[in-house]
Amino acid sequence: MNQPMPRISKRTRSLAVDGETYLWSLGGGRPAEPGRPAPARLVLTIRRLGARGRVLVVFEEGPDRLIPDGWVPSGAVGTAGAWLNLHEPGTVRALLDAALAGGWQPDDPAPEELDGWPLLAPVAGRRA
Repeated sequence: MNQPMPRISKRTRSLAVDGETYLWSLGGGRPAEPGRPAPARLVLTIRRLGARGRVLVVFEEGPDRLIPDGWVPSGAVGTAGAWLNLHEPGTVRALLDAALAGGWQPDDPAPEELDGWPLLAPVAGRRA
């Protein structure tokens, strides 16, 4: 019996949008500050092929905020009211659209970090 291969979340994937190719990957973690544990977080990184900039959509652990932890599956983020699977290209497209609508410029060399939680409900509603 063939078993599905596990998804390697840090692998870069591509997404075609309006004649442009965007590359995206999913990762997590951040260095801990001395004496403090690092908060768990999931980071979706998106960049346009050939462009210098990137946007990081960050989902950090917190009260009533669920990210992968052994109980929550890989790529899933959610609250009591809405869930997203960050492995789905349609979800990545919706988050890319939100970043672009919010003013992210793919050619700006400085990475832009967005808090993903305010985007969760609108994107989940669009995906439903």
